[in-house]
Amino acid sequence: MRRNVVLILLFCLGLVGTILMQESTLAQEMAVIPVPLKGASKVRMRHRMDMDGMVMNENKDRLPFGCKEIAADVHFTVHAGRKYARQFNGKMFAYDQQEWNVKPCSRVTIKFVNDDHIRHQFMIHGLLPYLYPPTGMFHIEVSGPGTKTASFIVSSEPTTHLVHCELAQHTEHGMKAQLKVGDGDGDLSSIPGLTAAETPDYYPIDWTMDRLAILGGTGLFGLLLIFVLYKWSSVVIQPTLRNDRSTNSN
Repeated sequence: MRRNVVLILLFCLGLVGTILMQESTLAQEMAVIPVPLKGASKVRMRHRMDMDGMVMNENKDRLPFGCKEIAADVHFTVHAGRKYARQFNGKMFAYDQQEWNVKPCSRVTIKFVNDDHIRHQFMIHGLLPYLYPPTGMFHIEVSGPGTKTASFIVSSEPTTHLVHCELAQHTEHGMKAQLKVGDGDGDLSSIPGLTAAETPDYYPIDWTMDRLAILGGTGLFGLLLIFVLYKWSSVVIQPTLRNDRSTNSN
C-alpha cells in the first residue's frame, strides 16, 4: 500500500514539475517582447515609415528560441508589378518569383522593388509572435516606383510562410507567393504558376432566350454589313480602279 502511495506521489510531482518547466519556458519567450491580450497600442511593434513606404517588425539580430546562431545570411531582390502577371491567365498583379527557400535560423534580407505607380507590399505571415508582434507578421510597403530593404530571422522549424500583398484585391489578382524554411510543411494553394487554385476562375454564360436573340441579331447585322460593303466596293471602288488603270496605260 505504501509503495503505491509513493509511486502516485512521485508521478504527481513529475507532472507538476513538467507543467512548471513549460510555463517557465513560455514566460521566458513572452518576456522577450510582451504581447498583451488587450490594448494593441501597448504592443512593442517595430515600425518605420516615410513618404515612400514603410517597414514593420524588422529584426536583424534577435534569435528565435531553438536557434543558437544565424545559420545563413540570405539576400533576395523581389520585384512587384503588373508586368509579372502577364504569364498567368486572369491575373493582374504578381511578384517576379513565387517561391523562396531558406535554411532554418536564416537571416533573410529582402530588397523589395515596386515597378508600378501604385502601392505594393511584401507581407509575410506565420513568424514567431514574440519576435514579430502581435501576430507574427513582417511587412515592407513601397508607395510607388521605388525600393525598400529590411531583414527578418526565420525559426528553426520547417515551415511554409504565406507572402502576399494585403492591399484590396491584390492577393486575389495574383500577388501571392510562399517562403519555405527548410523543406517547409507543405505547399499553399493558389500560388500562381506553382499550385492549383483553391477556387478556379469560372465565368459561366446563362444562355437565356433574350441573349440568344441578341447574339443572333448581331450576327445577322454583321453579315448584312459585310454584304453591303462588298456591294459598295464592287460598284464604287472596282470601277474607279479600272478607270485609273486605263488612264495610266494611255
